[in-house]
This record gives sequence, structure tokens and C-alpha cells, in this order.
Amino acid sequence: MKRINLRDLYPFYKSDIFVEVPDEVAELFKQINRKEHADFERRRVHKAYYSLNAEDGIEKDVVLLVLSPEEIYERKLISQELYAAINSLPDKQAKRVYAHFFLDMSKSQIARIEGVNKSQISRSIDKALKNIEKFLKKYL
Repeated sequence: MKRINLRDLYPFYKSDIFVEVPDEVAELFKQINRKEHADFERRRVHKAYYSLNAEDGIEKDVVLLVLSPEEIYERKLISQELYAAINSLPDKQAKRVYAHFFLDMSKSQIARIEGVNKSQISRSIDKALKNIEKFLKKYL
């Protein structure tokens, strides 16, 4: 058993309060203290004083992309053209493309669900992409 001062661990304590803890707990406190000190030294050496979480608006400017009305309208038109191209596909190809690209399913997952070979799914998706490309070239 080791004695530790709670004032060292909790800065809001105003007076010394000693408590006996098992050796494992004392060792854990020592490791935590070493890690905090190492992190502090790493920040000091690399002059990494700033963070995107500094409440000065930097993170908002980086994360929040403000689009102009023209850009919003252009994106809407592009998505409409893409959906029209997907709708022009045969039913199986459209479902497979939707599952793979919009639902983030792997080709093997789609094959397992449909009970077919993965190579069939790959060929179907490749053919669908070529059909989409032809459709978009024709209407653009």
C-alpha cells in the first residue's frame, strides 16, 4: 500500500489529503502522470499550441463549406442527371449500382444477398457504369 496526496491529483483540493491505495493504483497514477508530461513536452517541442478545437472559428471555416447559389443549382442538376442515368439502366444493374455506390455495399455482399457469383456482380456494375457514361455523354 502506498500513500498518495489527493491534492496532487485534484487541483480543486485546497489542503493535503493523504490516502492509502494499492500499489497497482499508485503505479497507474504514475503512468498517467508520465503520459501527460510526455504529451506536454511533445507539444512544447513541436510548438503545437494551436488546435482546430480552439473555439476561434478555424474549425468551422474548414469544415463548413459555403456554396454559392449557382454551385448549389449545378450540384442539383448533376445529381438529377445521374439519377436519370441510373433509372435508364435495366432493373438489376440499377439495383446493383445503387447498392454498391450509394449503400456502400461490397460486391461480395451484393453477390451473397442475390445468391450469385461475385464476378457476375462485377461485370454487371462495370457494364452499368459504361451505360451511365453513354447516357451522360448523349445528354451533356
